[in-house]
Amino acid sequence: MATTSFKNTPAHTVADLPAVGTKAPDVELVGTDLQPFRLSDHAGKTVVLNIFPSVDTGVCAASVRTFNQHAADLEDTVVLCVSQDLPFAQGRFCGAEGIENVVMGSAFRSDFGTEFGLRLADSPMAGLLARAVIVIDAEGTVTYTQLVPEITEEPDYDDALSATN
Repeated sequence: MATTSFKNTPAHTVADLPAVGTKAPDVELVGTDLQPFRLSDHAGKTVVLNIFPSVDTGVCAASVRTFNQHAADLEDTVVLCVSQDLPFAQGRFCGAEGIENVVMGSAFRSDFGTEFGLRLADSPMAGLLARAVIVIDAEGTVTYTQLVPEITEEPDYDDALSATN
């Protein structure tokens, strides 16, 4: 279990994030088209997982916008934004915001939160995903993890993006 916080109150995850140097779990997510896909569908590319509680909050929306801006400049890299939001909400947000450079993945019927250790076990956010960034290399190995210490704050984009090189 890892500890983050929500409004300065400790919030615990169900497990630890995958360790750097280990193979990333090959979980299934659901796209905005309601079709399932797996992380392994992006084999051969670096994958940046931008993980957050809900696209309907200001900080989560800001992280999607920011990664969308940077994704256009990343070679052989897919930025995958993951939340428990329904694919309908993710699609609505992307359409309204003109988000085109990232892939949205819903974990609403997935074991993503458990496999990556990011499902919140307690706090008012229990059941949602903690805010984190995980980078996976082209061979499927975790090369970077960032569990954001305060869920209501944005990740360290520069640090995360530097891990894609």
